[in-house]
Amino acid sequence: MSSILTNLYAKNRFFAAMRPKFLFLVTVATIALAGLKMRADEQNCFPEPNIETALAWWPLPRNVWTPLGWKSHLFRFQVVYNGTLLCTPAGWLPKPHVQKYQGQNFQLNFFPSLDGVLPPMPHENTKVYKMDGGIGDQHWRNDMVAPVLCTDWPMQDGLIMRSEVFTHLKGGKDVVTGTEPLYAWVRLSVAYVDPVRAPQKYCFAIQLSKDYYDVSGTLEDSVFLLADPIKAKLKEPLIWKPLTSSLAKQPGAEVEQNGKVRLRVQTGGSGALSFTETGTNSGIYNLKITLPARAGAYTDLLVPILPLPKEETDAEAALDFDGALLQSEDYWKQKPSTAAYIHTPEKYINEALSRNIQFAQIIAERNPDKGEYSFLSGSYGYDTLWSTPSSMISHMCLDLLGYHAVVARNVELYKANQGTVHPPGLSYTLHPGYFSTPKSLTAIDWLTDHGAILETLSRHALLTGDQKFIDEWLEPIIKGCDFIKDSCAATNHAGVKGVMPPAVATDSGVPSQAIWNEAWTYKGLTTSIQLLKKLKHPQAAEFGSFADDFKRKFQAAFLAQTAKQPTWVASDGKSYPILPANLIPPPEHHVYDDAFLLDTGPLCLPWSGLMDASDPLMRSFADFFRYGPNNKLRGPQTGAISRAVLRHEISSCEPCYSWNIVNSWKIGDRQTFLEGLYSLFAGAISPQTFINCEHRNAMYGNVFVAPLMTWSLRQAVIDDQLAEGELHLLRLVPQSWISAREETVFANMPTEYGPVTLRFKKSKDGRTLEVFFAGAWRDKPKKIILHMPPVVGLTKIKINGKSHPAKSEIVLKDL
Repeated sequence: MSSILTNLYAKNRFFAAMRPKFLFLVTVATIALAGLKMRADEQNCFPEPNIETALAWWPLPRNVWTPLGWKSHLFRFQVVYNGTLLCTPAGWLPKPHVQKYQGQNFQLNFFPSLDGVLPPMPHENTKVYKMDGGIGDQHWRNDMVAPVLCTDWPMQDGLIMRSEVFTHLKGGKDVVTGTEPLYAWVRLSVAYVDPVRAPQKYCFAIQLSKDYYDVSGTLEDSVFLLADPIKAKLKEPLIWKPLTSSLAKQPGAEVEQNGKVRLRVQTGGSGALSFTETGTNSGIYNLKITLPARAGAYTDLLVPILPLPKEETDAEAALDFDGALLQSEDYWKQKPSTAAYIHTPEKYINEALSRNIQFAQIIAERNPDKGEYSFLSGSYGYDTLWSTPSSMISHMCLDLLGYHAVVARNVELYKANQGTVHPPGLSYTLHPGYFSTPKSLTAIDWLTDHGAILETLSRHALLTGDQKFIDEWLEPIIKGCDFIKDSCAATNHAGVKGVMPPAVATDSGVPSQAIWNEAWTYKGLTTSIQLLKKLKHPQAAEFGSFADDFKRKFQAAFLAQTAKQPTWVASDGKSYPILPANLIPPPEHHVYDDAFLLDTGPLCLPWSGLMDASDPLMRSFADFFRYGPNNKLRGPQTGAISRAVLRHEISSCEPCYSWNIVNSWKIGDRQTFLEGLYSLFAGAISPQTFINCEHRNAMYGNVFVAPLMTWSLRQAVIDDQLAEGELHLLRLVPQSWISAREETVFANMPTEYGPVTLRFKKSKDGRTLEVFFAGAWRDKPKKIILHMPPVVGLTKIKINGKSHPAKSEIVLKDL
């Protein structure tokens, strides 16, 4: 810039007259530019994000609900963003083994106020977020491993009122039947009192009703909670029964329904109680609790998920809130010996990982009729099983974090059900090797499920080396590969021959020769072949040759269809094709197609191995969603299935399918990879409770995002997938994790070569990166490469006590 100004000065008499001032300005500008350059160099030429900057990108989401429960229990409670507690034993989508619990739901709405009067119910169906703004104030108790969810109500009267909710299973042990008595303990308290101006007492009005928050949705507003007042009336009346306890300074009470306890109140020495029906035969009740305006004053509620006999709730009540919490804490502290440990300098990241490990086990069930364990796709919404996205919680999350026994238990049902379901396409027949969702859990069958299940099983075997698991699953895996080979030999269809024939790929329900089907099939097939090669199985070469032929035929068909596609003009003035989502055009455009072009379209191909991430087609197609015409077509009011775009590198439809992040990892595009990684943590989960969404502001209560979030975090630091036989360390590690204040730890991390531990910290003077690395090898990698993080000032790397000069890559030997 200074040279430009100097030339301008030489050509202009005005500048000649202003020479002294001009030289001063040039000097200032030069110094300023030097400072800017230095700061740019420090940040590797772009402002690398961290979790704080990412949280600033994304406003708090609305419409969040968070499940609370016990590992693999059939039932779960839901806590809504506004503190509402839903008892939902039958869930949302019907399943045969929960039919008997239909109609036994219950809802508690909490309304702090001076007078304890309930607000009026809506008179018609109303979106819940339209009633209160859709955003609450929630956090987890950070002094507990057990999930204790707090909802705060800052009141202008001068107090913060709070609820704390956790769940407890009778006995505090693992489920046996899956239907053991399950309770929610709720502590309602005064969390803070304004020392300047506050009332003498304050109330909680608790509205008791049937569950009238329904899961609903529209094309314009995606999926939301809908208050349906017609559903609120309790058909059987609630009976108030005061109790006297020698342990309490104030009497408690039970609320009974049909002779069983629906709710118990334990005052704990604070609070006055009253109980009234809101109107004659309204079937809705107000439990009013009045607390002194003293920080710490509280009253406890005990809420069974189902009405229970008095003697049962008496035993639970005898534990009291603190005793039950102690048992829950002991239960949740237990971790398998194979579990990994991750600690970064970003506390938010650490807690988000920990809570999602819990969610993955809560959003799962044991079927009491069949004894089968299974992950679920959601809680109070999608509480059945879409095997494709739910498979990702295994091979992209829990197995990568060492929760191998959890994965093995929850995939066991696929063995018993293999070959029992007809694949969702006319060209297919019932095949003994076809993996699918069991009918008792089915929502919509996708052909992708087969490849996703194969990927789960084979990846688990590779990551664990568990010979017992391999012995049990080898034959089903081979049968699964046979299904793919036999299906690709079919000629009774109008699609491309030699790859998977047309079948249902998404919730559109339209059979097509979708990229999504081909990608998942190939991914599961090739991972199975990798396992067979490791086992030196005689069929490895046969399936390997078939997979090579599959890839050749797919690429030829894909490129042929791409040549027929419309184009778009990028900022460089060049035209690029809008890549196809199908090898043959579908019969009609479906409402989901615009959004699914991003989520289930060609960008998943590099992850599957069918295309290279560095291919110009893949790179330009990601730019289509970053900068292309869809950005102009998205107005201020858009739904999840509107024209899809990438915002801070995550999908505007379903962030869990942001395959562009995987592609950025593959090509080493640090800027877009880290932007996507942090956006998953900040924009695709609730920053308050860390529960995941299907779409932003819509359909929470699931763990759809946790897999890609975990996989990306792990690959940034410990990467066994970049190149065969190689292990890469710190290749895309965020600069914020290279800290002189505290050590970053990735301990006991599973890899295909065996578990490894990596610890690193910057020296106090900022010049040395101190690294400890060790591996418990089952099969030592051919090469271990440590990548130099782009941190300004590092001149030396000390690895296991041995110093190395700082350079872009260091090959580790003798480990």
